[in-house]
Amino acid sequence: MIHEMLTVVPRRDDLIVAGDRRLSSDEVFAWAAQTASTLEPGQPTAFQLPTSPEAVVAYRACWQAGAVAVPLLYADEGRQRSHAFAALGIDRLLDPSDNPATGDASHRRTAQDRPDDRALIMFTSGSSGVPKGVVHTQAALAYKTRQTISFQGLTSEDSVLFPASLAHVAGLLHGVLVPGAVPMKTVLMARWDPGEALALIEKEQITYMIGPPTFFNDLMDHPDFSPSRTASFRFLSIGGSSVTPAFVNRARDAFGCVVKRAYGSTEAPTVTTCTAADDPERMANTDGHPFSPTQIRIDEHGEIQVFGPEVTVGYLDPAHTAAAFTEDGWFRTGDLGAIDADGYLTVVGRLGDKITRGGENIDAIEVEAILEAHPAVSQAVALGEPDDRLGERVAAFVVVDGAFDLEECRRWFAESGAARFMAPEHIIAVDDMPTMASGKPDKSELSRMLEDSAG
Repeated sequence: MIHEMLTVVPRRDDLIVAGDRRLSSDEVFAWAAQTASTLEPGQPTAFQLPTSPEAVVAYRACWQAGAVAVPLLYADEGRQRSHAFAALGIDRLLDPSDNPATGDASHRRTAQDRPDDRALIMFTSGSSGVPKGVVHTQAALAYKTRQTISFQGLTSEDSVLFPASLAHVAGLLHGVLVPGAVPMKTVLMARWDPGEALALIEKEQITYMIGPPTFFNDLMDHPDFSPSRTASFRFLSIGGSSVTPAFVNRARDAFGCVVKRAYGSTEAPTVTTCTAADDPERMANTDGHPFSPTQIRIDEHGEIQVFGPEVTVGYLDPAHTAAAFTEDGWFRTGDLGAIDADGYLTVVGRLGDKITRGGENIDAIEVEAILEAHPAVSQAVALGEPDDRLGERVAAFVVVDGAFDLEECRRWFAESGAARFMAPEHIIAVDDMPTMASGKPDKSELSRMLEDSAG
């Protein structure tokens, strides 16, 4: 289903642009077909690649062979990979560069996938302190792709610049699926550099970008920025971090295009956003609205729940699946929100202890588990600390017996194999952790202490 959606489209000469590489549709198809010939239908197939043509080809090869794509964060230094290998019973990574295209792809076999076939397992932080494998089907991803193209009004005249990880669901959707199905030019950046990005936007006539505020603040603050260099922008969709009305208004004034907020997750991609027809004030002050047949509701605790064809069918662990869905089948997001009379959602907080650093979702419990594995740390609590550029950064309170400073913390996280962005950037040692009557750490008090330390 996904393979057909990505191949039964007009051909183009510049489907993927990355550095000095410019790949046509035919080149991408042939490369994916050659790689697919080495894979087995139904087999989970992991790959750990930078934002590159290789990552796009890895996804396409999996779906052409009927295999299950398992993208891993390129920044991960072993922790996520080890968990994925153990959970899936696999022991190797796919590297498409080992299988260069050698001619016409028409003779290659294509698996006959079904809508309910698993297409993707994407790992995300879990409340147990270990990554959770989120499962999506062929039908879910194909539906979300078609819906996104429709409500964004995307055509082959559009072009996207994507500098973030393709191992995130936003990267998969906007860097692989949507561009391949339109089709339109996808410009990939393996490493974010705002000066280089400005040059690419101008040269390649980029019409839209998505991502956290970090990217757009960096563009606006760059000494070489001018509105003329980004005049090709048609719209920007901002999510993955705390997005304020002030930021949206600033970006709209600077870029002179539609700037809107969006809300979604690995389990339920792009639940809400706005379209160009919406009131600009709605774009700045809310996270948008769902698109039929997707539905949202708020439970008695203020938690946002989602029901729709794009929602994950569950996790690898059945216990995680059971906890994530209500009895009537709605997905519990773990986020707090409010819906106004016209159906627009505003996200106001999180039930779970997630920290969003530059668009990367980091589970506080996973950070705490790594900290408390250090022989000098007896207790740890991780919090998100406001950061002008990244949205949040990781801060940690620790009770220690021995030497444990920021340098030792960084060394320990590197040794653990965790991605670098998970490592705390602010360590505060305390003699005793403040607690509530229940005995749990008093995070309200710790937040106040964090503010005082910053002041």
